[in-house]
Amino acid sequence: MMNSMALAQLMQDMQDPEMMREAQKMMQSPEFQAYMKQMTQSQAFQQSMKKTQEVMKDPKKMKEMESKVNQALEEGTKQLEKVKLEDKDKEGEEGDDKKEAAKEEGDDKKEVEDVPDIAGDEDDSKPSTLSDVNVALN
Repeated sequence: MMNSMALAQLMQDMQDPEMMREAQKMMQSPEFQAYMKQMTQSQAFQQSMKKTQEVMKDPKKMKEMESKVNQALEEGTKQLEKVKLEDKDKEGEEGDDKKEAAKEEGDDKKEVEDVPDIAGDEDDSKPSTLSDVNVALN
C-alpha cells in the first residue's frame, strides 16, 4: 500500500507552480525519458498496469479504489500536518538555543573588548578592506 503521507505531500506539491515547473524540466531530460522507457518495459510495471486497467473497467472496484485513496490522502494530510508542527516546534527550540548562544557569545565579546591592549602598539588603525590587508602584508 502507498505511504499516506507521501501521497499527501505529492498532492500538495502538485499545487505548487515552481514544483511543477521543475517536474516538467525533469521529464524533458533525456536521462529521465530513458529511465521511464526502461521502467515501463519492465515485467512488474506491465503487470501493475494490466491490474489497474482491470480495476478501472469495474465501476464497483473503481469506487472502492477511490475511497481507499481518499482515506489514505486524509490520513496522510493529518500525518504531514503533525510532522510540520513538530518540525516548527523543533525550529523554535533551536532558535531559542541559538539566541541564548549568541547572547552568551556577545557577553564574551564584551569581556574581551574591556581587556587593554598589552602589545603597546601606538598605531591602533586596523585594515578595513581587503586591499588594506594586502598593502599591510606587502
